[in-house]
Amino acid sequence: MITQIQTAKAGRITEQMRIVAETENLSVEFIRDEIAAGRIVIPANRLHLQTNLNPIGIGRALTVKINANIGLSSVRSDIEEEIRKMQTAVDAGADTIMDLSTGENLDRIRTELLLRCNVPFGTVPIYQVIEGRNVEDIDCALILKIIEKQAKQGVDFFTIHAGLLKEHLPLLEKRVAGIVSRGGALLAKWMLHHNKQNPLYEMFDDLCAIMAEYDVCFSLGDGLRPGAIADATDNAQIAELRTLGELTQRAQDAGCQVMVEGPGHVPFDQIEKNMQMQRQICNDAPFYVLGPLVTDIAPGYDHITSAIGGTAAAFYGASFLCYVTPTEHLGLPSVEDVRAGVIASKIAAHAADIAKGLPNAANRDKVLSIARANLDWENHLANCLDAETANKIRQRTCPQTVTQNAQGNDYCSMCGRQWCSVRINREIRQALKNLKKSKVKLGG
Repeated sequence: MITQIQTAKAGRITEQMRIVAETENLSVEFIRDEIAAGRIVIPANRLHLQTNLNPIGIGRALTVKINANIGLSSVRSDIEEEIRKMQTAVDAGADTIMDLSTGENLDRIRTELLLRCNVPFGTVPIYQVIEGRNVEDIDCALILKIIEKQAKQGVDFFTIHAGLLKEHLPLLEKRVAGIVSRGGALLAKWMLHHNKQNPLYEMFDDLCAIMAEYDVCFSLGDGLRPGAIADATDNAQIAELRTLGELTQRAQDAGCQVMVEGPGHVPFDQIEKNMQMQRQICNDAPFYVLGPLVTDIAPGYDHITSAIGGTAAAFYGASFLCYVTPTEHLGLPSVEDVRAGVIASKIAAHAADIAKGLPNAANRDKVLSIARANLDWENHLANCLDAETANKIRQRTCPQTVTQNAQGNDYCSMCGRQWCSVRINREIRQALKNLKKSKVKLGG
């Protein structure tokens, strides 16, 4: 069995490459060559492909993709709610799902979610490694056992925090927020307790062997991502990024597909620099960013904070945005929070696709704009990114026009009929047509 990247390097084409090419309206040869170069990945565990997976491609040359995190915690545990969250996320447009569950019964939770998940599915295996034990007690054999078990379940991509090294820890001294990554914090604690190197780094070749066997895609985790804008682009973050660049090359040489994870909390003016550094250090491997959040003071609105940074990040080089919900920094998100987070990230991704000039990216915008200019409410609402919410707002704010005849539908409650610029503009255009037909010229 060989992986997508090995197949591409051999000059051959897989069915998954054909699907991605058709979806992205690109040639399959282009997709193959970009995968061979490590600039596109198709996270598709060969076992998940045998059940219900619809493959997608992630890379700078493709449309920007969105990930939605779900998962139970030791405080809240309701598998049915997590299934609803997953379905809500996919229905709202999430391209991938990550299960970040902690606590008990993680194998059962993962099995239940995978059975219903037809998009690429990711996990952070270290969370299960410490299930029922102290982080100080874990060892390499246990880590490899858990990673192989999850690969056999069909997980398509793993966040692996192998780039956080023991020598990076002193660089955290001046940080405001320290280590905000759960995986990063757990591994830092293990390294300090044992005074040894990160076990994921030490056994990276063994990890690659498992990942290649099932064609699981690496998502090289940024355990030292900044969790406050004051910590952005500091020495610790950059040191880890350089290690991730090394690991990217090693994994690709071992036949593994690789994405690289990135910040985090980053002031708007530093986003371009962060994207450029990653592209250079990691040889253009797809960049998967959390946000980035451009300010720290918006709990309850961090899906908006994230979307602002997400558009810039995707324009400057990120391929993959991890959504942020309104509950970020406050608690476990609800189903409604998940939907809001996905929609905010979809707006950011679509805005970036337009700005990047991707072919046909703005087609849907033009269709909606034409409908809006024609006061064609049916097509206007049908082409909204979130038609459900738009319809609810329309019905709530304009109940009298929604139920009236066609004439009553040619305005909304913002201006009323007499002051509606869109309706007046239609009259102006018709008047101009009539003047042209009668050959009457405007002006002196």
